[in-house]
Amino acid sequence: MDKILFGGLPYVLLMIAIVGAIWRFGSNRYTWSSQSSQFLENKVLFFGSFPWHYGIILVLLLHIVGFFIPKAILLWNGTPLRLYILELTALSFGFLALFGLLALIYRRLTNARVKSVTSAWDVLVLIVLLIQVLTGLGNAILYRWGSNWYAAAAVPWLWSIIKLNPAPDYVANLPLITRVHIINAMIFFALIPFSRLAHFVVINPYKYLVRPYQVVRWYRRAPATENIVQYK
Repeated sequence: MDKILFGGLPYVLLMIAIVGAIWRFGSNRYTWSSQSSQFLENKVLFFGSFPWHYGIILVLLLHIVGFFIPKAILLWNGTPLRLYILELTALSFGFLALFGLLALIYRRLTNARVKSVTSAWDVLVLIVLLIQVLTGLGNAILYRWGSNWYAAAAVPWLWSIIKLNPAPDYVANLPLITRVHIINAMIFFALIPFSRLAHFVVINPYKYLVRPYQVVRWYRRAPATENIVQYK
């Protein structure tokens, strides 16, 4: 089973993601966006979107750093104080992302206008993201020193997948919640081309986090009036 889940499944989901991206870009490239619902509701979106994006992006950056320089992570963690700092920092970002995600889920479920434009893909993506965040936090709380595990076990497994020589033994003995976290992450990437997560891979997708306010002008035929509303 481990050979299937951690040896064959990564390639199956990768092919789904690649074929799905080509199909969507070729069939309707203009849907390749986050399909923002900001005009439908903005207040809850603000309190959900910013914690979610900043939290998850920083967590992903920590994962990326560990992926490319795992030995440096292990060396950093060699001193207990530095290990505590890294673990608490990652845990704080994880809780920040969870808060934002729960706010976004609440918005989707309670706002009638946003709910009306919510698709089955949106629901599936939110479920996958919630599982990912909860299993990540659960792994950090129940099984300490996740950064060591990631650098010493998950990273070598990932590189074995990239090198087309899968070595599932690296992760086969990890706790169940950790393996669920890994499998769910692969499912997440396979879903990207089929959902509004497609904006995640667009060039410079994070510039809106620091962009200035937009000026939106509304025009009416009679009487000729102009209202200016600012949106982030």
